[in-house]
Amino acid sequence: MEHTHPDDDAPVPCLASSPAASWREQGIQMPMPALADEEGPRVDPGLPPVVDAHVHLFPDRVFEAVWRWFDRYGWPIRYKLHTPQVVSFLLSRGVERVVALHYAHKPGMARALNAYVAEVAKAEPRVIGLGTVYPGEPDAVAILEEAFALGLKGVKLHCHVQAFAPDAPQLHALYEACARAGKPLVMHSGREPSSARYPVDPHQLCAAERVERVLKDHPTLKLCVPHLGADEFDAYARLLERYDTLWLDTTMAVGGYFPVPLPRQAMDVRPERILYGTDFPNIPYAWDRELRALAGLGLDEAALAGVLGGNTLALYAEC
Repeated sequence: MEHTHPDDDAPVPCLASSPAASWREQGIQMPMPALADEEGPRVDPGLPPVVDAHVHLFPDRVFEAVWRWFDRYGWPIRYKLHTPQVVSFLLSRGVERVVALHYAHKPGMARALNAYVAEVAKAEPRVIGLGTVYPGEPDAVAILEEAFALGLKGVKLHCHVQAFAPDAPQLHALYEACARAGKPLVMHSGREPSSARYPVDPHQLCAAERVERVLKDHPTLKLCVPHLGADEFDAYARLLERYDTLWLDTTMAVGGYFPVPLPRQAMDVRPERILYGTDFPNIPYAWDRELRALAGLGLDEAALAGVLGGNTLALYAEC
């Protein structure tokens, strides 16, 4: 559905401002605790088809390094499962498809990671594999083009881990490569969840205004921002109203893990641009916590079907 705005050439008013204090100002900091909440045995059969748009897959050694970091500086990882177990766990519980994300923590990793995920997706068609690249590394555009040739359906970047601002000059060629190939980009460009142990301060690099510059400069780039844009929820909801090339995913934002009000605005404004995602397996609570939360929001039947799976399938359908 094409969405129009009455003042398409006007700046988005007060994009940086929000009536709510930032997480940092509220004293919300990592590490955070684990929850001992009960998990369900499988997806409720009464729900529409479920697609998890935000699942992490890494080779074993990389997964284990990620878990060590999170255990010390993020939150305790409840599901320390390697790639085959991650895929089996979710599919056996009724999740119909998963979008596999990964990111390169340093230059020189991306080609091997992309080849790994491409093999996983080739072996299991219900996995939609995305590639990655380390912004600024040599041959970055060629690395993306090789990833697309392997059959990967998009790209994942992470501003916090890879230490870049969304509107940094070295990103433009990568955005152009994604737009040229028609591949979506999933970019963690919200300020939260953040940690003092990241190599940069996400609050210095990440802002909704910077993402708006990307959307303006690259009008055919399909961009998905995870975590509903945490913690600038209102600003990202306003961007969603304005731009037909923007999506948000719900990862870790709707299950009540972080002590903030439910960021409902984006789901009410443009439910067709919201994707259900989890961060599985790197989560500190039950695998279906956010699924149950979304199912209980009272969305109408069509909106719920879109959020839980239809919107994700539509985004990647022609990739």
